[in-house]
Amino acid sequence: QVQLVESGGGLVQAGGSLRLSCAASGSIFSIYAMGWYRQAPGKQRELVARITSGGSTNYADSVKGRFTISRDNAKNTVYLQMNSLKPEDTAVYYCNADLQKYSSSTRADYWGQGTQVTVSS
Repeated sequence: QVQLVESGGGLVQAGGSLRLSCAASGSIFSIYAMGWYRQAPGKQRELVARITSGGSTNYADSVKGRFTISRDNAKNTVYLQMNSLKPEDTAVYYCNADLQKYSSSTRADYWGQGTQVTVSS
């Protein structure tokens, strides 16, 4: 009933840029926060960036100054602008939403299917 659909991943050279998008759709009552996580092979999933519906943000130290998260609340969409990409940024990037559905009285986390970002050296 609720879907998160990511787009914008792909293959890019080191130093290049990508912009990821994630659109939430379905019977959504309220979105409290959305964010991006990533998981590289053999490593734990980690927070990349998160933004609340009010605009508060936080970032992983490794991406500060290079990545920017933003959102369009009217479209239930979150973006991640990634600049100065490094090979260490290679991972599957997952969109996350902390939201409440119309049919639910509680908040819950929802996840997209993930989009591959590969940065070549």
